[in-house]
Amino acid sequence: MGVLVLLLLLVLAPALVFSSEPPFSCDGGSAPPSESFAFCEAKAPIRARVDGLIAQLSLAEKISQLGDVSPPIPRLGVPGYKWWSESLHGVSGAGRGILFDAGPVRSATSFPQVILTAASFNPLLWYRIGQAIGIEARAIYNAGQAEGLTFWSPNINIFRDPRWGRGQETPGEDPVTTSRYAVSYVRGLQGDTFRGGRLSRLKASACCKHFTAYDMDNWKGNTRYVFNAQVSAQDLADTYQPPFQSCIEEGRASGIMCSYNRVNGVPNCADYNFLSKTARGQWRFLGYITSDCDAVSIIHDAQGYAKAPEDAVADVLKAGMDVNCGGYVQKYAASAIQQGKISEADINRALHNLFSVRMRLGLFDGNPRYKLYGDIGPNQVCTQEHQNLALEAAQDGIVLLKNTANLLPLYKSRITSLGVIGPNANNAGKLLGNYAGPPCKSITPLQALQNYVRDTRFLPGCDSAACGWSQINEAVQLASSVDYVIMFMGLDEDQEKEELDRVDLVLPGMQQSLIESVARAARRPVILVLLCGGPVDVTFAKFNPKIGGIFWAGYPGEAGGIAIAQTIFGEHNPGGKLPVTWYPQDFTRIPMTDMRMRADLASGYPGRTYRFYRGQTVYKFGYGLSYSHYSRRFHPRTSNTIYMNNTISLRSINESNTLSYDIEEMSSEACEKLKFPTVVTVKNHGPMDGKHPVLLFLRWPNALHGRPLKQLIGFESVNLKAGESAHVEFVVSPCAHFSRAREDGRKVIDHGSHILAVGKKHYEISIMA
Repeated sequence: MGVLVLLLLLVLAPALVFSSEPPFSCDGGSAPPSESFAFCEAKAPIRARVDGLIAQLSLAEKISQLGDVSPPIPRLGVPGYKWWSESLHGVSGAGRGILFDAGPVRSATSFPQVILTAASFNPLLWYRIGQAIGIEARAIYNAGQAEGLTFWSPNINIFRDPRWGRGQETPGEDPVTTSRYAVSYVRGLQGDTFRGGRLSRLKASACCKHFTAYDMDNWKGNTRYVFNAQVSAQDLADTYQPPFQSCIEEGRASGIMCSYNRVNGVPNCADYNFLSKTARGQWRFLGYITSDCDAVSIIHDAQGYAKAPEDAVADVLKAGMDVNCGGYVQKYAASAIQQGKISEADINRALHNLFSVRMRLGLFDGNPRYKLYGDIGPNQVCTQEHQNLALEAAQDGIVLLKNTANLLPLYKSRITSLGVIGPNANNAGKLLGNYAGPPCKSITPLQALQNYVRDTRFLPGCDSAACGWSQINEAVQLASSVDYVIMFMGLDEDQEKEELDRVDLVLPGMQQSLIESVARAARRPVILVLLCGGPVDVTFAKFNPKIGGIFWAGYPGEAGGIAIAQTIFGEHNPGGKLPVTWYPQDFTRIPMTDMRMRADLASGYPGRTYRFYRGQTVYKFGYGLSYSHYSRRFHPRTSNTIYMNNTISLRSINESNTLSYDIEEMSSEACEKLKFPTVVTVKNHGPMDGKHPVLLFLRWPNALHGRPLKQLIGFESVNLKAGESAHVEFVVSPCAHFSRAREDGRKVIDHGSHILAVGKKHYEISIMA
């Protein structure tokens, strides 16, 4: 054992050194010569190449590759590799793989934080963002400023609780929205070559995280590292798992990350049922699985699930995990083998997945300058096209929550003086949110507004978003001396971020007092702009007649200041819709640790998200105003009845006097036969052109058997000129859209009425035997 450990340490010792050349293997002029290795045969099947490479490795060399910092293997010409890079809403310096300070590329396009991008309900926009990030990622790698092309994004956990500090990273609370975001982003980032096969080439590698039921970081002493999430089979089936299933089956993601927490007692990274049986078996996942950072060590050190470090290593490798973010597996795998807890075959299985992804990225095909994606250079980072896309994403995500008496938009020709108040008004960094890279440009909302009104006067009002002290007297004096006042309030990363959940939903510190004082003193109703990821209880502002307009602008990215100013002054017509429910402060009486989605009225538990929550809201999921008025109407079908037995032979289930059909016995062909189109006509009645997300919901006659109160089943964003109409066609799949999860997690379609809804318009479809 001592000799083995010594050899392992020698292999791990070499450090990765920055070079202006990207790391690659199998160059024709390399030493040793590449033609001596079968794994360098670029035209051979990847599986055969990987098997050939693994066969060349010693045990110590194999173990060295099981950490996120994988050292080089000089005798085979295999370069070192760093698995951990981030690209949540732009290539980021977080992680170990990107080196912004080591070459010509010093920044990358910083798109809006995901929660705001999701508010556009525009999958094509999400795809284009992923595509742009993938191009910039490959460009940075080709410039020699990256030591990996595996990006641990997107975050597709459900934003279950409004206090979650990382909710800002997600597409929101709805599993259908989150699923579609995952597919769009992953396909864009990885490249269109996914159509060529499941082991096709990759522009960059996406990793869907955090698998699974992870949505709490640090709340009242409960930390993600030891939290045991108690989750029902029903909630897993229709809330927590669908985004990951879509990410794998439709997005063809090449990576997933298992999370810190336990689910029903078992650490996610040690759960064979999740990693191997479900992801690899049922969903046919063929990529690599990484742990979250140090998630393997906590299985022993913090959770006590494993009795020894070697047990933790055995648990995760046998469950199906491939690479450990950290050095724990590299440190203890040799002794785990020596103790008979794992075999070399367990390591080979993991290595096959790891080297397959590296080969799909083209890193074993010689110098990438002469290969696929090799011509993407630094001039494709921060392009005008990408910066315009960042602006478009910020514009389309901004949500108008209040516009009393059509106060908005403002007209600069009618304004001689403007007051701008708030701690978030003149700090470009506050626009970015977490996991942001250095942006291409930095323009604050204040700077953008100064381009519209020459006499623009600024006062921070608070020391920070925490607002421990405020300049109320000075703010009141300013407000009373100008034509209009715009206030930039909300949260920042001192209130919400990774490892920091909130305990309140109200604005922090003295913000409310400052806002109300300014509103009373202002000549005209003030405009409130909220910069925050998670929802806040602004009931006081919603019903205050002196606050005439409210925007939610999330963390809008590098172009956010411009987008906000353009929207306020009518150069852009807001069309964003809230991707999360905004709850009142009273919701905080519910423990964040309660993972149940469905309400339990007997105990006073109100449920979570728009699908199950039965309490009062500040603003509802899908809410958002516009400067235009839109109407929607259904086009009736020739028949509103679907006869199941005419299409398929299906076993029915009688559950508490409800007849249901077990769709898990149905073939994909049978489900295809049941699909039907639904057409909605949308009209923009003016007075402005605008983008309008059309949200199609499903309702049932009642919420028995754990049915959602309603469920989003489709959405499309349409661009309409004033006075213009358009037909939006949704393909409705009863198998996917009409089904519900039973308590045991099985999916069924209920006999009887299913009601489609767009806005206040409804259309009933009957499912009959």
